[in-house]
Amino acid sequence: MNNPVLATVQIPTDVASLRSSIAGDVYVPGDEGYDEARLAWNLYVDQHPSVIAMPESAIDVVKAVRFARAEGLRVAPQGTGHGATAVESLEGAMLLKTTRMRRVEIYPASRTARAEAGAEWQDVTIPAAEHGLAALAGSSPDVGVMGYTLGGGMGWLARRYGLAANSVTAVEMVTPDGRLVRADAYNEPDLLWAVRGGGGQVGIVTAIEFTLYPVREAYAGTLFFPLERASEVLHAWRDWTDTVPDEVTSVGRILQFPPIPDLPDFLRGKQFVVVEAAYLGDEFEGAELIRPLRELGPDMDTFAMIPAPALQDLHMDPPQPVPGQGDGTYLTDFTPGAIDALVATAGAGSGSPLLSVEVRHCGGAMATGGGNGAQTNTDARFMLFGVGLTPTEEMAEAVRSHVRVLLDTLAPWRAEYDYYNLREEAAGADEVLPAESYRRLREIKARYDAGEMIVTSHPVRPAR
Repeated sequence: MNNPVLATVQIPTDVASLRSSIAGDVYVPGDEGYDEARLAWNLYVDQHPSVIAMPESAIDVVKAVRFARAEGLRVAPQGTGHGATAVESLEGAMLLKTTRMRRVEIYPASRTARAEAGAEWQDVTIPAAEHGLAALAGSSPDVGVMGYTLGGGMGWLARRYGLAANSVTAVEMVTPDGRLVRADAYNEPDLLWAVRGGGGQVGIVTAIEFTLYPVREAYAGTLFFPLERASEVLHAWRDWTDTVPDEVTSVGRILQFPPIPDLPDFLRGKQFVVVEAAYLGDEFEGAELIRPLRELGPDMDTFAMIPAPALQDLHMDPPQPVPGQGDGTYLTDFTPGAIDALVATAGAGSGSPLLSVEVRHCGGAMATGGGNGAQTNTDARFMLFGVGLTPTEEMAEAVRSHVRVLLDTLAPWRAEYDYYNLREEAAGADEVLPAESYRRLREIKARYDAGEMIVTSHPVRPAR
């Protein structure tokens, strides 16, 4: 116990009672297993909770929340820990790791699924595909269903079917006062509204139910061009986005791969501007849609018909935890001036340390699909995100600095609100959500969690 960090951590006095009451494990600072349990997916995050509970059921969650309440601890729910970068300090808090709660049920007749709090998207997409169905999943198979969905959920089917949050039909939740409730259109509708894009501000969601869609495969892939062609390619891609149907979701992206042995030879240490796209249709129509970009003459072209679960590999996210820093925002548009500004900041010769700078085409069902939740329609036409690897503090500072430069440079095109999941710097919900959504979410938060027991990214402060 000579670690100076541990010396400042408040340790609950009655941990033995929690250990004896739940089926899952419990750790406090100094325990074997504590350091492993406190890790987030982003290895740059260094969280030091007073206690870690690893529940195996909703009943375990109830008991853990009641214990935390009795001990005066706040509670930070976390599944995979992908969104931990923007979470407040966990000093005096319980980290509630739901990693072991991964049960998933697929209901083909109703085209719905139920997933527990620790489920990853691969736990859903693969069994759903056996029935010709697809979920509004994220860009990586190991992203948690829960955090991704509660924060919005913008995947490869988004322009056709909208944000994942708006396909949520019900949740099972433990409220801050330790009650296990079901929220749907008829029971606790305000709680359902709050979790549909509000980021889990009002309780610990233990299971989620959502709609699946009849998508067996897609025409999808990536066109790779030398980074020196970034201006040409991004201008062409931007013009192309005005011509495509809602069945196409695409990304224009600058990629600078590090020279590490884990990468294949054709990517290792190379720099590219790429276009990634997925079309929910057949190969002939997809090829015709992609043709204007193919005519630019890419160095590599991976477009083909792929099964729906394979869409989660399209974005080339790291397959294992890594340290990184990033931030993002919605853009009102991606004009020629915005493209030139981005290329000057992150393109060839810019000195950018960022691994990836992407601009995602929004619109379609994200703009018109409706939904009854904290994130509904967005009039932002594009979304920007920049990120870099940060294995050392020196590199971390360089990445943070350049991400700030990127966002400042694109500030003239920045929307009035951000995309919740990709705003990774500390910011309150009032800085992230549309104003009307924030006001309603604050009212609901005050009703269910006036004591601010729940710790999340982008917190809502109850009205005083």
